[in-house]
Amino acid sequence: MAKLSDGRPDVADLLGLGSHSARKSYYPELSARLDELERERNRYKWLFEHAVHGIFQGRLNHGILAANPALAHMLGYEEPQQVLWSQTDLAEQLFVGGAAELARINAVLRQGHGLYGYETRLRRRDGSCIDVLMNLLLKPDEEGLVEGFVADITERKQAQLRQQQLNIELEQRVAARTAELLETNRHLQQEIRQRERIQCELREARDAAEAANQSKDKYLAAASHDLLQPLNAARLLISTLRERPLPASEANLVERTHQALEGAEDLLADLLDIARLDSRAIRPDLAVYRIDELLAPLASEFQPVAEAVGLQLRVRIPRLAVNTDFRLLTRILRNFLSNACRYTGQGRVLLGCRRRGGRVLIEVWDTGRGIAADKLEEIFLEFNQLDAGRAAERKGVGLGLAIVERIARMLDYRISVRSQPGRGSVFSIEVPLADYVAPEAVARPRETLGNPLPGRRVLVVDNEPDIQQSMQALLAQWGCEVRVAAGLAEARQQLAGWPVELLLVDYHLDQGANGCDLIQTLRRESAGPLPAVMITAERSEQCRRQLHEQGIPLLNKPVKPGKLRAVLSQFVS
Repeated sequence: MAKLSDGRPDVADLLGLGSHSARKSYYPELSARLDELERERNRYKWLFEHAVHGIFQGRLNHGILAANPALAHMLGYEEPQQVLWSQTDLAEQLFVGGAAELARINAVLRQGHGLYGYETRLRRRDGSCIDVLMNLLLKPDEEGLVEGFVADITERKQAQLRQQQLNIELEQRVAARTAELLETNRHLQQEIRQRERIQCELREARDAAEAANQSKDKYLAAASHDLLQPLNAARLLISTLRERPLPASEANLVERTHQALEGAEDLLADLLDIARLDSRAIRPDLAVYRIDELLAPLASEFQPVAEAVGLQLRVRIPRLAVNTDFRLLTRILRNFLSNACRYTGQGRVLLGCRRRGGRVLIEVWDTGRGIAADKLEEIFLEFNQLDAGRAAERKGVGLGLAIVERIARMLDYRISVRSQPGRGSVFSIEVPLADYVAPEAVARPRETLGNPLPGRRVLVVDNEPDIQQSMQALLAQWGCEVRVAAGLAEARQQLAGWPVELLLVDYHLDQGANGCDLIQTLRRESAGPLPAVMITAERSEQCRRQLHEQGIPLLNKPVKPGKLRAVLSQFVS
C-alpha cells in the first residue's frame, strides 16, 4: 500500500538505537515500548489494507496521499497507487459533480472539521458510476489533513430505486384497480338501477295482470250470470215440454233443442270451472264420506245415461270411507263416467274401488275404443278431445279432463289411466282412506212412497220474469201449487195467509239484495219451519261457504229438472 511514513527515519534510528543489540543492551524498557508500538502499527496496517470499505488520507490543497485496496477495487483499479490523484484529478476523474462539488466539500470541512453521511456519486475506471456514502474528518492537529471512509451503496440505491419503482408500479396498479373497481361499481349501479326499473315494470305488469285477472273474474261472474239466466229459463221450459205428450215431429224438435241446450250448458260450465280453477277461486272443503255416499248418487245419475246408449252400468261399492271434498271428487268421477258412456259404443261400464294401503283407488272401466299410448298424456290438456268427431256432435271443446287434472292437483290426488285400443280404458284416482262409519250410525232421510209433489205449496223468488214463468210452468206440471215473487216485499205479500212448504230463491236479486238475507228474514217472520233451496248462477267459493254455514242447499243454474225434482221430493216428503 501507499504509506505516509515512506522515506522518513524511524524513531529508533533518531535515538541511535538502530541495531537490535544496542536496543536490547542499553534500553530494555524502551525496547519493549518500541515493540509494542510496532505491533500496534502492524495491526492498524492490516486493518487498513483488509478493510471492507474504502479508506483514504489526503490534503485539501493537494489530493489523495494514501488509499487502501478496498477503495481501489471499488473504483475499478488493481493497485491503491493508481488512485492517488491530485486535487485536479479528483475533480476530473473521481467526483461526478466535478470541481464545484469538491469546492463545496472543502468549504464544509473548513467550517465544521467533518462531513458525515455524505452521499455522492464517484466515477470508476471504466466510466461507470457508483453511489457511495462518505464520512470525511479534517484532523485539527495537522494542517489540511483529511481522513475519509467510503462505503459503496450502489446496491442499496438500486434497491431503493427498485423499491420506488415497485411503489410507483403498485400505486399505478392500485390506481388502475381502483379505476376498474369504480367502473365496475358504476356498471353495478347501472345494473341495480336497471333491475329496479325492471322490477318496477314487473310489479306494474303484475298489478296490471292481477287487475286484469280480477276484471276477468268479475266479467266471468257477470257473464256467467247473464248467460245462465236465459239458459236456465230455456232449460226449464224445454223440460216442461218434454214431459208433455206431443206429436212425434214436435217431440223430436223438443228433444234436439234439449240436447243443444245441454251441450251449451256443459260447455259453459266447463269454461267457468276451468277459469275458477286457474284463478284459484276454489278451496277444498275436506270431510269424511262413505264410499256409498259418493258412488250411489253417481250410479243413479248415470244409470239412465248408460241405458240410453245401450250400455250396462255396474257398480261395486265396498264398505270404506274417504277423507275428501265431496263436490270436487264427484266432479272428477262424473267426468270419468261421462267420457266412458260417450266413447263406449257397446258393452259395459264399471264403477268400483278397492283399498290400496292408506288410500282408496276409485276406478272407472269401460269397453270402448281405447286410447293410443302416445295420446295418453295429451288427453289432460285443454281443448284436447278424445274423439273429435263425436265430441263435436256434443258441442264439446275438450276441457273435461283438463278440469279433472287441475282438481286432482289441487287435492294432491294421483290420477292414472290405462288403455288398450279396441278393448277399453281404465281411469282411476287415489283418495286418502278414512275410518268407516256404519250407515246405522248416520241419520237416514225418510223414504217416500209415490210422488210427494202434487199439492205442495212452493214460493219461487227470482228477479227474472222468464225464470219465474218457466219455473212456475214446470212446477205446476209436477202438481205443485206455485207462487212467484221478485223480492222481499212481494214474497211477504204472497206468504200472507198462505202456508208455504218450500222456498226456491235466487241468490242475486235486485238493488244488491241477496237470497240468503231474504231467507233469514222470512224465517224470522215465519211462525213455523221454512225449508229453502238456493238456485243461483253464482259459483264463487264465498257463496258456497256462506250457504253451507247457514244450512241452505245449493243448486247451480242451469238447473237440471231431474235434480230439482229429487231435491223438492226430499224436502217436502
